[in-house]
Amino acid sequence: MDIENLDTIAAIATPPGNGGVGIIRVSGALVPEIAKHLVNKALTPRLAQYSSFTDDDGSVIDSGIILYFLAPASYTGEDILELQGHGGSVVLDMLLRRVLSLGARLANPGEFTERAFLNDKLDLAQAEAVADLIESSTEQSVRSAQKSMQGVFSVQINELVEELTELRIYVEAAIDFVDEEIDFLTDGVVENRIVKILHRIGEIQKTAQQGRLLRDGMTVVLAGKPNAGKSSLLNALAGHEAAIVTDIAGTTRDVLKERIQLDGMPLHIIDTAGLRESDNAIEQEGIRRAHEEIKNADKILLLIDAREAETESLLKTLPSGGNITQIYNKIDLLGLKPEIKQTELGTQIYLSIKTGDGMELLKQHLKQSVGFNEATDNVFIARRRHIEALNKGHEFVESALDQLRGSQAGELVAEDLRQAQNSLAEITGKFTSDDLLGKIFSSFCIGK
Repeated sequence: MDIENLDTIAAIATPPGNGGVGIIRVSGALVPEIAKHLVNKALTPRLAQYSSFTDDDGSVIDSGIILYFLAPASYTGEDILELQGHGGSVVLDMLLRRVLSLGARLANPGEFTERAFLNDKLDLAQAEAVADLIESSTEQSVRSAQKSMQGVFSVQINELVEELTELRIYVEAAIDFVDEEIDFLTDGVVENRIVKILHRIGEIQKTAQQGRLLRDGMTVVLAGKPNAGKSSLLNALAGHEAAIVTDIAGTTRDVLKERIQLDGMPLHIIDTAGLRESDNAIEQEGIRRAHEEIKNADKILLLIDAREAETESLLKTLPSGGNITQIYNKIDLLGLKPEIKQTELGTQIYLSIKTGDGMELLKQHLKQSVGFNEATDNVFIARRRHIEALNKGHEFVESALDQLRGSQAGELVAEDLRQAQNSLAEITGKFTSDDLLGKIFSSFCIGK
């Protein structure tokens, strides 16, 4: 993309509707010319000035504060004009039409931030954090998004990429000097450095996983036979009567979703139809939908009536893996105490949703099972693509270590390190396709 020949763009930067203040943002080479026709006064960069905003016939459209940022000292790295007027939707539309008539075009979603990325004002991880900050639903996620915007995540990735680059140079030099008396590939230096890099990637993966949870939340599906307590658990976690609860088996026949906060961690709780054989067409469809949600869950809570002994047959109907926790409900009817057990069949939690005994055990288990920590001092926001890039980078570095320990093929070690370097560099946008950029910035709101 030719950055120097980009169009001048404009958009309303405040939410739709009426409000006290409305902002129109303009960025590009035509900003000085637009300002000259719009305000009829000289502007001082970075100084807030009061002015009228005039139409082409000289009539006043609105009046308010105007801010001018001279390139490259601006958000996008281009000349920027911000018009802060009254927040009525009609007056903002009139003002935007006036700006467009002076040569600007309407900005695409996220185009201001995309230009900031293209002009090296932000890297890709920082740019994504802008959208994440706007969409944050908890205080912890706001703080984490701020850390990513400030470059905490990017600095760690850049340091890793630099370490990989230096190690590649060392390995390739060792390949070029194979006739030397010292075999640089077997003296332990390369192996130690690769092990340290693996450990560092692992640490960042853990922090990034927690950051992803702060951004996306964890999807928890409640499964089990009818009347096991699924809807009651949904209500208990949500803190209100989100689902209908009766003694009639099979009350829930469709998927019911609720978004809640668990000590700062967003949870997407999904209540599903009871799993059983049924001749009822509506209930059959509900059970089919339940299995679809179960396949896509981050965590499955299998609700079981504690008075029932047989659970293995029910477990066999669910996907295999470590994301199933068995919840033995109604322990108050048996006089049992709440507890959590690790068994051959997996994690089992004994509780009573009715009395609340054991609910704290469940909450702690949900956080621990995904590595969530309430302390967010060192947590940066992360997305699924970041996790995938870190995983790919980790795999390539592991492969390099295997090649070194096995065949001692320096060329293969160097190639794996190069692939790892490229995978990690995708996070900050050093190696990123235009398709990915389009997908990322199109998810932003217009005006940002």
